[in-house]
Amino acid sequence: MHIEYSEALWIDEQPIVPLEELAERSGLSISQLRELVDYGALAPIDPDAAQWTFQTQCIVAARIAYRLHHDFELPPEGLAVVMGLVERVQALEAELRDLRARSPRLR
Repeated sequence: MHIEYSEALWIDEQPIVPLEELAERSGLSISQLRELVDYGALAPIDPDAAQWTFQTQCIVAARIAYRLHHDFELPPEGLAVVMGLVERVQALEAELRDLRARSPRLR
């Protein structure tokens, strides 16, 4: 899958993002984002807060969810499963990079 971004975003520029801004930056509706939270694909900083806020890194995950929904018409529960798999693959790739950096034999 090829994901294109039309704007640059400095993740450390702003530590938290309100739900409305996450919807604006991701292309998903607020109701779609709420469903992704319900299915565990996204996590607000404080789920019990009156107004949800998210770590800025959630913008990347929400954009991936948007592309998956747009390209493959996945329902929210399918998006949650795929997002979990994407997160796992990213973690494994990071672990592999770390191992390769520490061991010249793995390069």
